[in-house]
Amino acid sequence: MPLDGPTLILVHEPEKACFDRLVADGYPAERATEISSYLAQSTDLAPEFGLLATACEERGLAFMAVELDDAAPVLAKADPASTLVWTLTDGITYFRGGAAPALARLHGLRTVGADDSLFALCQDKFRSGAVLGALGLPAPAAGMARNGEWLVEPPPSADGWFVKPNRLGAKIGIWPDSRISDLGHALELSRRVFSHYRDDVVVQPYVAGRNVRASFLGLKQQTGVEALGVVFVDSGGDFQTMADSMALYGDTGHAARAAGTYVEPELEPVGSSQPAADRKIRAIAQKLIRGLGLKDVFSIDFRVEADDTVHLIEFEVCPGLPCFDFRDYCRKQWGMGLADAMAETAANRVFG
Repeated sequence: MPLDGPTLILVHEPEKACFDRLVADGYPAERATEISSYLAQSTDLAPEFGLLATACEERGLAFMAVELDDAAPVLAKADPASTLVWTLTDGITYFRGGAAPALARLHGLRTVGADDSLFALCQDKFRSGAVLGALGLPAPAAGMARNGEWLVEPPPSADGWFVKPNRLGAKIGIWPDSRISDLGHALELSRRVFSHYRDDVVVQPYVAGRNVRASFLGLKQQTGVEALGVVFVDSGGDFQTMADSMALYGDTGHAARAAGTYVEPELEPVGSSQPAADRKIRAIAQKLIRGLGLKDVFSIDFRVEADDTVHLIEFEVCPGLPCFDFRDYCRKQWGMGLADAMAETAANRVFG
């Protein structure tokens, strides 16, 4: 039951719950581990629930961390006048977090973040890319293949193509051979992805440049793109693979820290070396806020070339809050640790 008085409810889907469900659905344990690893922010944030509760209490809020499978009855009994719902994990396919903002809306509860329609859109890279293109944003065009057959053929590209799952991850190529020069290999990768993950692949023209993450937390209700944190994320590779991702987060990341092998990518403000690209990115973010409805908390991924050409790769409505880059953003932009930044954001919405 929600606590009496103003309450922040954080809905999260644990890795183990997802893993067990995938195994029950016939996925091999190795594949289920890889897929559920995308929910590592639930694993990484759980040890800080006590800090969150304290930070909320200092601001006049009660705090509840609710697992997704328990959310329906809790939200059904919550008081719309005093409850705020923050969904930690999204998902419409392997993950189910997109149900939480929909349940909140069903019961008239206020939420932190975008509306539930964007929780679905951002998880389908082919459809979201089409919407971004319709908004006139610089997202690479894409083809799509399923298990060795083209559903939509990709556009020609002199620099080759990049192949990634449509609903699993975003910029991750899964394997080191995800950058290709032969579309026949794209179809082979689509068969591999379908066999491993039961997913289609998006095939986009390869775009050069450095990886950029733009992070946003609207700590105050009138916060605008001036509070966007825009940084180069340099991990030593051209793109992230599944193995790279798993090494940073969740149980694998904790093991790497314990073994002394954990290395965070370097972060560098884009505005320090490429101010024109920084301005372009903020203009794109403003268009996403006005045209798409991003708000409160989100992240956007880009590739930025040396001549300030900007490529929009994807947006996320549930950024990895406990990840190194978002923590760094909270410290530098708001002068707060993650727990205080989240609690302050919630309090400003409940009492503001």
